[in-house]
Amino acid sequence: MQVETVLMLLCVWLAGTAAKMVQPRGHKLETYKQSRLRRDTRMEGGDGQKSGSPIYKRSPDLTKNPMTKSEQLLRIDDHDFTMRPAFGGPPIPVGVDVQVESIDTISEVDMDFTMTLYLRHYWKDERLSFPSNNNQSMTFDSRLVKKIWVPDMFFVHSKRSFIHDTTTDNVMLRVYPDGNVLYSLRVTVTAMCNMDLSRFPLDTQTCSLEIESYAYTDDDLMLYWKKGNESLNTDDRISLSQFLIQKFHTTTKLAFYSSTGWYNRLYIHFTLRRHIFFFLLQTYFPATLMVMLSWVSFWIDRRAVPARVPLGITTVLTMSTIITGVNASMPRVSYIKAVDIYLWVSFVFVFLSVIEYAAVNYLSTVQERKERKLRERLPCTCGIGNPDEMMIDPQITGYGSMDVNTTGNYGMPENGGRQERILAQVALNDPQITGQVKASRGYVNIWIDTHAIDKYSRVVFPGAYILFNIIYWSIYS
Repeated sequence: MQVETVLMLLCVWLAGTAAKMVQPRGHKLETYKQSRLRRDTRMEGGDGQKSGSPIYKRSPDLTKNPMTKSEQLLRIDDHDFTMRPAFGGPPIPVGVDVQVESIDTISEVDMDFTMTLYLRHYWKDERLSFPSNNNQSMTFDSRLVKKIWVPDMFFVHSKRSFIHDTTTDNVMLRVYPDGNVLYSLRVTVTAMCNMDLSRFPLDTQTCSLEIESYAYTDDDLMLYWKKGNESLNTDDRISLSQFLIQKFHTTTKLAFYSSTGWYNRLYIHFTLRRHIFFFLLQTYFPATLMVMLSWVSFWIDRRAVPARVPLGITTVLTMSTIITGVNASMPRVSYIKAVDIYLWVSFVFVFLSVIEYAAVNYLSTVQERKERKLRERLPCTCGIGNPDEMMIDPQITGYGSMDVNTTGNYGMPENGGRQERILAQVALNDPQITGQVKASRGYVNIWIDTHAIDKYSRVVFPGAYILFNIIYWSIYS
């Protein structure tokens, strides 16, 4: 019993000692919290030595208060935003600037272009002003745009347009405390571009994107470029496959509609110059080579019909294919383009080379036919081919002396020109035949040197085509 009593007293003593040790620590912790609270209270109340420092003195900002709703701060429910700002007063000025992101496509067939741009509007609506001590703006997305007034802009002569919505609607609304508003959206628009293709593909085109208010006339809304020509900015990486962008510029005009009145219209003009190198490789060089290939027939013997005829037909069909391929990718305009002039003139040169051989072949046939008729009228024409069997009298034939080799080759196709000269001279020195020949306007016209046509064509065709190219490139370059 004494041992148990001693143990109980020892436990009581240990518990009392532990309680005494814990009580001062709790007292110190409570004192620290109270002192921290008193210090914060003094700083908020302006007491202390560092009360003037901006680090310790902050003014409340309602724009950063998460308990304040933006609709309540902007007092959206207190106003009718279906009406424009300052309704009944002077027109509200709306400044515009544009950042061109890309020019996607330019189509000659559809006469249009596609452009992606950032369209920004600037105006002041005092109904959206709110108190802010640090003049910080508030930024919203498209959900608030549906609740307030924004300019009703549209693109004149546009075919298709849309606001990008990936991953959300690409719309931004920024409101400043004094009521100034910035409204920005990312748009892709396809608009008309009336092109003049009379100089295609050596042309320069100017296209325009037109911006206008749909409902508000110049009495209610005044559109203007916010910074003049500097309001239009472009990305330096913009490039097109067929065109070189020369310049961008802006203008402002008034547009009149007979039913509704006058409207302010903003223009974005951009000038494009077409790259010619692609068309040189795909159109001009092949056409020129086909014309030069047609000249090869002038150096082929006129009796080689299987060689000259297929060559001419092949070049004609190839030129027709080139012309068809170019016209298939072009609009059906009612005027002549520069490329049409070059291709059709080249086609005419190829066609004339075929006609040249037809003329040579026809004249050769006519010459041989008349030659056969003349041989039938000549006496003993069979002896001309064999000089050993026949002695030719100089008084009859007009030849003082005749070379055996010359007369021996009569009738051979390799010396057709000499054969025709001999036959014509023999015929004209015979009194009996001379009268018949004179009655038929003379046999001198029978002899036609068909070789001369090819000789002249070798010079005339290339010279005329070179002259055409000089005139063509001097006019359209």
